[in-house]
Amino acid sequence: MKNKRVIVIGGAGAIGEAIVELLVVEGAAVVIADHNVDTAAQLAQRLSTGGTVYVAQIDITSEESVAAAFAESTRLLGGLDILVNCAGVIDEVPLSDMPFARWQRVIDLNLTGVFLACREAIPYLRQAGGGRIINIASQVGQRGRERLTHYAASKAGVIGLTKALARELAGERILVNSVAPGPISTPFEATLSEETLRETAKALPLGRSGVPAEVAPTVLLLAGDVSGALYVGQTLGPNSGDVML
Repeated sequence: MKNKRVIVIGGAGAIGEAIVELLVVEGAAVVIADHNVDTAAQLAQRLSTGGTVYVAQIDITSEESVAAAFAESTRLLGGLDILVNCAGVIDEVPLSDMPFARWQRVIDLNLTGVFLACREAIPYLRQAGGGRIINIASQVGQRGRERLTHYAASKAGVIGLTKALARELAGERILVNSVAPGPISTPFEATLSEETLRETAKALPLGRSGVPAEVAPTVLLLAGDVSGALYVGQTLGPNSGDVML
């Protein structure tokens, strides 16, 4: 990752933080783009002694905010080589009880935000002569899950977007892939009901959930010049065996 210029959207979250930390350790210059700039700034401060880390505020549901965040981030970095889309939200409710606003919020944050960020990144990656887009999806988008229909739909959409965009851009040396983590022990997961967590844990062949530091290496693999060179439109699954493809 030496001299690579990276934007991690949602980099102040638990999985995002692990990704940022690993990329910085490996030599990348990273912008943590997040709506929570205070948490992002604390992370940047912690990592600044070992690498180059910046912070940019972003609202991934706003075209104007996404454009402004990319303009500021690429100014700080001097360009862009890698985009990691790691922002998102989860919300548990049966479909029959789901207000439209709750559906729309999850779709906006998990899927439309990825579209906006990918679209904004493409001109910068073209200027660099190629690069990587890595979208964080979820195994729920592959297998479905009761009471998480809106979340499953949004993450399945991310996987479909990844495949289609990969076909559009591979000829320009811009490789697009996704990572679909399984259950990961984070505050994000802790918002789910005890019933959902219990059922999920029981179904895992590995017998345990993962932790954020076990997801980040998959992003590093896809981002690497050699290690990620043949991955095009793929979805890799650090998921404790929950989904086997």
